[in-house]
Amino acid sequence: MNIFTETVCWGVLISVGSYIICDNIQRKKHLVFLNPLLFSTIFTILFLTIFKIDYEDYYSKSDYLYYLLSPATVCLAIPLYEQINVLKKNMRAVFWGIMSGVLTSMGSILIFSIIFGYSHSMYVTLLPKSITAAIAMGVSQEMGGISSLTVPIVIMTGITGHIVSEKVCKIFKITEPIAKGIAIGSASHAMGTTKAIEMGEIEGAMSSLSIAVAGILTVICSFVFVQFY
Repeated sequence: MNIFTETVCWGVLISVGSYIICDNIQRKKHLVFLNPLLFSTIFTILFLTIFKIDYEDYYSKSDYLYYLLSPATVCLAIPLYEQINVLKKNMRAVFWGIMSGVLTSMGSILIFSIIFGYSHSMYVTLLPKSITAAIAMGVSQEMGGISSLTVPIVIMTGITGHIVSEKVCKIFKITEPIAKGIAIGSASHAMGTTKAIEMGEIEGAMSSLSIAVAGILTVICSFVFVQFY
């Protein structure tokens, strides 16, 4: 393992390789809960545990992926540009839809923090759970949260949204593409948006918009919600 761990990009190889393997398994089995991001994460954890590799070593060899996080998020603006006319016609509904999603997310964290007696640090760590990790880490750290814990929480939120979003829309008979896109994007950021893109062009465009707007609104609203608990 020494030769392997001395390789410059071995962390990237593990991360990307495990994702590709898990993605191929999901495509063959056609089971939505076999989410490649979730199972590649589990695979990576098991790999590090079995071979007793320190997480800091893994992080230092995979941080190249973190540099690509923000550009990858920005690329989601492309489907929005392609549906710009739809956005212009529904601007007011889109804004208030995203706003309601942000308030619902942060309001639920406040309620559960009160019910379960979370510490203030844990409360602010959870507040930005529904926005992209690139923004959530900064928000959490600024408010005194545990940014390293915010990241996995954001990832799990996205994975959950990716897995259940389509089923939830069917259960509640949500058929309007704009409504579906806004709900998915404001609740489960980029990971949910990948599912929205699969559902349709309008869903993907509205979900992409929701990532950016929800991120901005969460930054603003978090400094209000932080006073409540």
